[in-house]
Amino acid sequence: MRRVRGGTVGVAAAACAVCCAAPVLTLLGIAATGAAATAFAAAFAGLVFALVVAVATVAAVVARRRRARRNACSDATPPGPVHVELRTRPQEM
Repeated sequence: MRRVRGGTVGVAAAACAVCCAAPVLTLLGIAATGAAATAFAAAFAGLVFALVVAVATVAAVVARRRRARRNACSDATPPGPVHVELRTRPQEM
């Protein structure tokens, strides 16, 4: 009787392994693939964010330099000597 019981348990374990192996391995594969996909998505999102920040920084620097050049080289005063008048401070009342 024991031999039959042991054989029955062994057969049941083998049947369980055969029946459940594919779904269990599939779930493990999905978990590993999901982890890899998550890591890839995080890395991709980080690279995209870094690229956006770099482009925004370059655009801000270029705009600031253009504005500084425009203000420095304005045509409000013609080139040449400039009359400067020195006075004393106005008297305070």
